[in-house]
Amino acid sequence: MAYKSILTVVTAAKSAAAQIDAAVALARREDAHLDVLCLSIDRTQSGYYYIGAAPMAPIVLQETLQQAENEAKAIEAAVRAQLAPEDIRWAVDTAIAQMGAVGPEVGRLARFADLVVVPQPYGAGSDAEQEQILEAALFDGRAAVLMLPPGRVDADYGRRVVVAWNQSDQSMAAVRAALPVLKAASFVDVAVIAPPAHGPERSDPGGMLSQFLSRHGIRSEVSVLAKTLPHVSDQLCRHIEDVNADLLVMGAYGHSRFREAILGGTTLEMLEKAKVPVLTAH
Repeated sequence: MAYKSILTVVTAAKSAAAQIDAAVALARREDAHLDVLCLSIDRTQSGYYYIGAAPMAPIVLQETLQQAENEAKAIEAAVRAQLAPEDIRWAVDTAIAQMGAVGPEVGRLARFADLVVVPQPYGAGSDAEQEQILEAALFDGRAAVLMLPPGRVDADYGRRVVVAWNQSDQSMAAVRAALPVLKAASFVDVAVIAPPAHGPERSDPGGMLSQFLSRHGIRSEVSVLAKTLPHVSDQLCRHIEDVNADLLVMGAYGHSRFREAILGGTTLEMLEKAKVPVLTAH
């Protein structure tokens, strides 16, 4: 098993350079084919107009659609110019999606990708659509996603890996998706934070996962950590620093996306706080 199809989605010409550099570096490392979706957002909200503005609706629609088409052409031109001298296999697709409806376009390609590379969806400099793209890859495409923090344009990560393990289906999905990385890693740490006293792994937290990994030729250590900080995300960030890890593997959205959006959750917090790449799946 290896990553042979890698997808990234570019939504702005201004941010294309760093994103493409990062995706190219990974595709070269994995000897993979890189697919790039140049996605322009049509920001028309055709159901909302002020009273008296209805006669102008066709003009507004036409102007915003034309703007979206121009943006799509600019993104594609920037991406193709950057990829032209590269010595990897690549392909570029271009699409326009209405605001809030990027799922089908991203999912159409993500379902055939081994890995979808996305920039950090939160924080300064992030495009508003990146959160939608990440969720579309996870839920519409059922793909594994690699989130890269700002400024990360190389592929020098995955040597020392922390696996966040909480016995969930999402955690197991992330581990399976990360097997190619874990097999190549020199250090794999299974981090179990405050395991339940009456859970199925109460006598040996992380033991069954460690056995599963060993059967794939992956040597791992298990770290059982007390929750000494307010949030699991804080505990994970500290542990990543303590073991000098350069990649986190974790399941995505163990709770509903709506609950995490309103109340917060480990997925959202780690995608915002992580200083190392995060490989996740649902």
